Amino acid sequence: MMDKLRCMAVFVAVVEQGGFSAAAQALDISAVMVGKYIQQLETQLGTRLIERTTRRQSLTMAGISYFDNCKKILEQVRWAESSIESLQVAPQGLLRVSAPVNLGAMLIAPLLADYLVQYPQVKLELILSNARVDLIEDGFDLAIRTGALGDANLVARALPDYRMLLCASPAYLQQHGTPQLPADLARHHCLTHLVWGHRQGWPEPLQLNQQAWPTKSRLACNDSQALRQAALHGAGIVLQPEVLLAEDIRAGRLIPLLPDFLPPALPVHLLYLPDARPRPKLTSMVDYLLAQLPRQL
Repeated sequence: MMDKLRCMAVFVAVVEQGGFSAAAQALDISAVMVGKYIQQLETQLGTRLIERTTRRQSLTMAGISYFDNCKKILEQVRWAESSIESLQVAPQGLLRVSAPVNLGAMLIAPLLADYLVQYPQVKLELILSNARVDLIEDGFDLAIRTGALGDANLVARALPDYRMLLCASPAYLQQHGTPQLPADLARHHCLTHLVWGHRQGWPEPLQLNQQAWPTKSRLACNDSQALRQAALHGAGIVLQPEVLLAEDIRAGRLIPLLPDFLPPALPVHLLYLPDARPRPKLTSMVDYLLAQLPRQL
C-alpha cells in the first residue's frame, strides 16, 4: 500500500499545480505514478476527490474539504520534522542557494566552502544565475539578490552595496593615455558585455554631470571573466563589478578610472522565506554569510 502522507502530498501538488502533468514535473515523477497515488487515495477514502475529463479536471466537494485538511496535516508534519532538526547538535540536510554569477563565483562559492568545513552534515547546491528566482517555485532556501527587492513577503537582510568600476591595465594606459572625463572614453577602446541590451555599448542611462558614456566598443563579449582577461591583456577599458576586479586592482594589474563618474551602487540583500519554525541549517548559513560578507565586499 502506498504511503498515506505521500498520497496526500501528491494530491495537494495536483491541486496547486493545476493538473497531473504539472504535478508530476514538480515532484519529479511520472504522470502515471501521480494517477496511481490519486487512485489509491480515493480507494482508501471511498470517494472521488477529483472529477477528470479529457479536457479538464475539478475538485469534488469532498476534494475541496480534503485538500484544506491535507495542507494542514502536511504543515504539521513539516513542523514536527523541523522541531526534531532543532534538537540536533549540528545543522544538517540540503540547502539550495541562488546568487548572481559574478558575486556568486567570486565571493559566495569560497565562503560556502569554508561553511561546509564548519558544518560537515550540511549539503549545498549553489545555482549561479542573474535571473531573478522565485524561492518557492524554484525550490531555493536562500537567495542573494542585487537591485530592487521586488518581493515584500521575503525576509531581507542588507549586505554591502554592489559597485561597478572602470579599469584598464597599466600597459594600455601607458600606450593610450588615462581618460579624465567620460567624453575622453570616445577615443579609447571600451570592452562591453553583450547582456547590456545585446549591443556593443555600455548600459544606458549612465549620465552624470551631463556627460554620457560611449555607445560603441571594439570588443563585446557575453562573459565577464573573458572581458576581465581582455582588459588584463591590454585590450581596453572594462566596466565590471568591483567584486570581479578587486584582486587585480590590489595587485596593480588593473588601474581604476573616473571614480567620480561611476554608476550608482546597487543594494544587495540576503533573502529567505519567513517561518516561525526553527531552521538550524538555514539560520547557520544566514548568520555565517552576514558575518563574512561585509569583510569581503
